[in-house]
Amino acid sequence: MNGRPARIGSWRTLRLGDHSLRLYPRGWVVAASLAALALLLAVAELLAGRSALGVQQVALALLGQEGGVAERIVLDIRLPRALVALFAGAALGVSGAVFQSVSRNVLGSPDIIGFTLGAATGAIAQIVLFGHGGVPVSLAAVGGGLLTAALVYLLSLKDGASGGYRLVLVGVGVGAILDALNGLMQVKGNLDNAVMANLWRAGSLDARTWGHALPLVAGVVLALPCVLLLGRRLQLLEMGDDLAMQLGIGVERTRLAAVACGVLLAALATAAAGPIAFVALAAPQLAARLCGGGRLPLLAAAAMAACLLLLADLGAQALPWRLNLPIGRMTGIVGGAYLIWLLGRGRRG
Repeated sequence: MNGRPARIGSWRTLRLGDHSLRLYPRGWVVAASLAALALLLAVAELLAGRSALGVQQVALALLGQEGGVAERIVLDIRLPRALVALFAGAALGVSGAVFQSVSRNVLGSPDIIGFTLGAATGAIAQIVLFGHGGVPVSLAAVGGGLLTAALVYLLSLKDGASGGYRLVLVGVGVGAILDALNGLMQVKGNLDNAVMANLWRAGSLDARTWGHALPLVAGVVLALPCVLLLGRRLQLLEMGDDLAMQLGIGVERTRLAAVACGVLLAALATAAAGPIAFVALAAPQLAARLCGGGRLPLLAAAAMAACLLLLADLGAQALPWRLNLPIGRMTGIVGGAYLIWLLGRGRRG
């Protein structure tokens, strides 16, 4: 049996006897290129900072052969920060692609729908009421995100189905309520904890430790394969519930599983870095434009979001006059402009 690739549009079908495998070379090339760029930016994160370190010093510190202050800076400060930026970006990118696919709407992002705010509510409640800590805040964020997702899903149900504009609109309303609740908790909480919660709420990669990085890395490594297994079904859901059901897809079961995975990823990213605006909104669309094919590529979206978050952090560190702009505020400024452009482009279309 000889494999013979037959080109169909931008796809390639590899036929092996009675079987066939659909390949999308452009998507894999784009995803691999973006992943390589993200790794280069992560290396740049290790070199960036007020203490000037050379490439050789960083390499020796990673190998445990440098010793002294340089090794502590690299292993205890810069490496956790780079890992949080890399994996939080990837989590947000995949989460955004999942929700845009489920809602069949470019605005179907966890920060627009309100799931990120739900995760933030859980984390802020933990910080204000019980104090700050990497693992407890992560668990509280995941719990808050899942509860918010369940509420939004139940409120958006109509005739036993959810999704589309109902999911987006209900999520926006629930998110507005949660945003007000977050502000109220900060006002009424202990002053020190409220200040810590306010700093966390701005979204920042400063002072990230292994307590922030390890739960995030473990969660992404476990959740990402589950989302990839749902990838084909999500593509069919984008064509409409009726067609997906005719093709044998359990629509609501698939949607629930995808929402659970998307919320988990968004909550893990929020717990580690605070609320990061618009990365989950922009990354899947930018990746889709690079890949073509009219579909949301999950791996390319993950790599694109990691690049965006790393670029934003490197840009924040390079600001003049030692300005300390939280990364969540920087992505909010840039992402807000992107959202205005996206809505304007949709109106012209």
